[in-house]
Amino acid sequence: MIYKPFQELKLSALGFGSMRLPTAGKGGPIDEVKARELVEYAYEQGINYFDTAYRYHEGESEKFMGRVLSELPRDSWYLASKMPGHMMYYRNGRVGFSGYLSSMAVKTPREIFLEQLEKCRVDYFDFYLLHNLCETSYDFYTDEDLAVVDYLLQQKKAGWIRHLGFSAHGRAETIERFLNWRDDFEFAQIQLNYMDWSLQDAKRKYEILTEHGIPVMVMEPCRGGRLAELPPQAGAMLKKARPEDTIASWAFRFLQSLSNVQVVLSGMTTMEQLKENLTLFSREDPTTPEERALLEKVVGMMADLVPCTGCRYCMEECPQGLDIPKLISMYNELKHDGMGTVRFTLDAMTPGELPGACLGCGACRRICPQGIDIPGILKDFAQRIQNHSVNG
Repeated sequence: MIYKPFQELKLSALGFGSMRLPTAGKGGPIDEVKARELVEYAYEQGINYFDTAYRYHEGESEKFMGRVLSELPRDSWYLASKMPGHMMYYRNGRVGFSGYLSSMAVKTPREIFLEQLEKCRVDYFDFYLLHNLCETSYDFYTDEDLAVVDYLLQQKKAGWIRHLGFSAHGRAETIERFLNWRDDFEFAQIQLNYMDWSLQDAKRKYEILTEHGIPVMVMEPCRGGRLAELPPQAGAMLKKARPEDTIASWAFRFLQSLSNVQVVLSGMTTMEQLKENLTLFSREDPTTPEERALLEKVVGMMADLVPCTGCRYCMEECPQGLDIPKLISMYNELKHDGMGTVRFTLDAMTPGELPGACLGCGACRRICPQGIDIPGILKDFAQRIQNHSVNG
């Protein structure tokens, strides 16, 4: 197992994510026999970083991980969990759950944190995160009256949190704004893989975190398994380059080439996946510049991205003041993945910032160095948003 230094610790480069534990039937409860076998084998083979969250597996993930890990020496493993502020609100002095948690009884951040300690059977969290910093959760996490971050810093001072960080599905500018607001965070967890390097602008997110001196924990290294099984033509390109390697190995080797990646979290459901990943992280084997160029071709083939370079010339001519590069980036993501995480950004935007505000005047198209039909793209984007709203 490869280990990387994190302050005074040595963390396994491969972490165990507990969002996709094996279940008894599709969508059923955790299959505790199979899941225990995975966690114990991962630990025996050198994995020491385990990640969970408040509502993984309908709230049962924390309990399960607590039961299994509590049987092992406490100083031999590190546990991370998260405050579910992305599914909460604070209005008129009251805190509540939102979205799919809205039916749950109201709880304060303090009540949630104490509950998590009990569920996980720990006296402290080695790593604790704000869950999903994004455009819709930003105000909750930064509200000065609610003071979530101040509360968690108090718990850190008291020894109940060893290291404080955040996970994020927000856009790069949101992450940078957050870091400029407070500099109390020691690590960050983002969705990072060779496809999202361009599709979700993960490259810029990674660069921002690196510039701030913040180590990166990676989630979705294989995009929920989609980078483990590529379309035939794309897969053939990678097999030709390295015939003996699995398709999934390219995703992990890409991440090994990024020096500020601390831990790569993988939600491993089967023993086969776990053993393959352990083999991949038994030695350093990062992608070469030539291989990364090949991965860019594979992404281009799969994603059919609008070739916006973000030069921003188009914005100089837009009478509506639209952030066109941002909208095109979101359009690329929506076209490939559906609404997905794009909804976090859309929900926080005003009508005047949305693609529907485009007048279709064509001034942007005339100045675009790439010759992109920007008005046509924004019209299609607006229609896709409308269709999603109508269809729920």
